[in-house]
Amino acid sequence: MTGDHQMLALVLFSAFVAVTLGITTWVSRHRHGSAEEFYAGGRLFSPLENGFAIAGDYMSAASFLGISGLIALYGYDGMLYSVGFLVAWLVVLLLVAELVRNCGRFTLADVVAARMAERPVRIAAGTSSVAVSVLYLVAQMVGAGSLVALLLGGSSEAARSWTVVGVGALMVIYVSLGGMRATTWIQIVKAVLLMAGTIALTVLVLLRFHGDVNSLLSTAAERSGHGMDFLAPGLRYGGDWTARLDFISLGLALVLGTAGLPHILSRFYTVPTARAARRSVVWSIGLIGSFYLMTIVLGFGAAALIGPGEVRASNASGNTAVPLLALDLGGGAGSTGGTVLFAIVAAVAFATILAVVAGITLASSASVAHDLYSSLRRRHAKQYSEVTVARVAAAGIGAAAIGLGLLARDLNVAFLVGLAFAVAASANLPVLLYSLFWRKFTTRGAVWSVYGGLIPAVLLVLVSPVVSGGPESLFPGVDFHLFPLQNPGVVSIPLGFLAGWMGTVTSPEPPDEARHAETEVRALTGAGAA
Repeated sequence: MTGDHQMLALVLFSAFVAVTLGITTWVSRHRHGSAEEFYAGGRLFSPLENGFAIAGDYMSAASFLGISGLIALYGYDGMLYSVGFLVAWLVVLLLVAELVRNCGRFTLADVVAARMAERPVRIAAGTSSVAVSVLYLVAQMVGAGSLVALLLGGSSEAARSWTVVGVGALMVIYVSLGGMRATTWIQIVKAVLLMAGTIALTVLVLLRFHGDVNSLLSTAAERSGHGMDFLAPGLRYGGDWTARLDFISLGLALVLGTAGLPHILSRFYTVPTARAARRSVVWSIGLIGSFYLMTIVLGFGAAALIGPGEVRASNASGNTAVPLLALDLGGGAGSTGGTVLFAIVAAVAFATILAVVAGITLASSASVAHDLYSSLRRRHAKQYSEVTVARVAAAGIGAAAIGLGLLARDLNVAFLVGLAFAVAASANLPVLLYSLFWRKFTTRGAVWSVYGGLIPAVLLVLVSPVVSGGPESLFPGVDFHLFPLQNPGVVSIPLGFLAGWMGTVTSPEPPDEARHAETEVRALTGAGAA
């Protein structure tokens, strides 16, 4: 990339970072230091504001960079991510949004602990939430590294590494100083910028083909090297039975995982009522739905105008398809329009990454402080406030995400998020649904449900082709993979539900009917909700 690209993009990067740090500083001066303020922003956001913040939290680097890249490389099969991410919100709207807002205060564990023994349930749910959050954070770090590598010519490994470190440092600052209120406003600003940038690119792609979608698709198929197979299922997931089972596994993970993501669940606590939580989800579905439809246009646009070969040459996983498309739409390399559009898209993508990592870090640090620390601390030891512990936890989680982000920097970001969704659907969703809807659910069932989904999901990823055994693995030089699928969801999600059922039916303790009835009334009516 030319020096003009670099300078303009860096100026725009710096402008967004300056604005977000300004928001964080302003909020930190007006904070009250309470747990409700830090975790939930005082529950003062309107449904519209929270809907934009949810959209900003959800439309991550995986969506903007990863999905478009997969569509550019694999055509129809890459669209699975767009469809899965969108359909997942119907599960959230119909099953969990309003009930979670009524039952909990700050975290997933609050919902489960409302009718169970608190200590074991909070430790299990807190551990699971941190594991999901760290996996999700790694995807954002990889996206940041790919973006800056492209900006600097794709050859500077040191630049990619320092970018990952810089993003990690910024997210710790956002969370430690500003809490949920600063994080929410950063996400709102980012959602507006991302929607505006995506709409502009989509319009430019359609104008290039005079509004003829058939022409766009046929050109993409011609340049793909696969002909019309590019527009049909099977290019990535249609080979042997393993690939087809991977397709089913990924679909299950995407559709069911959203309802178990800690940073999404925590957003329902930032509004004053359950009705506001439900309206927030309706707003977010409108924004997210239109965004994912546009990523399909951008993916096929990159295939048609750039070509999968050039996209793969820039980044083997396709993470740079959208910035390359912006460069072409603006007039090509060396043109003023191309330079400006490329820089804007790169800055928006960078803003996307910063906003999402702030939300995830806040949710995971809340799990550490509100669930793990409050459960494990000794009664007579020196007791620090939850907010203090959460700020320290943010730094630790940031360090872990930086390390893993450096290790996984060559994997596709949408693919990495698929793994996070699989773990969330395996460990968090079963215990959440059982707690809300099964009268006989017990503490043992809750603990077994979490660990029965979390442990198999993590172990299956470790012995899958993602980690070893292939040229695109984390450790391509060794082969200890035993599990043939790249996504563990098809095995680990049923195991999570099965473990919860087995733990309940073998539990020596009888289910607490009175606490379940109390929780049910609270979930459905909001009576007694925080």
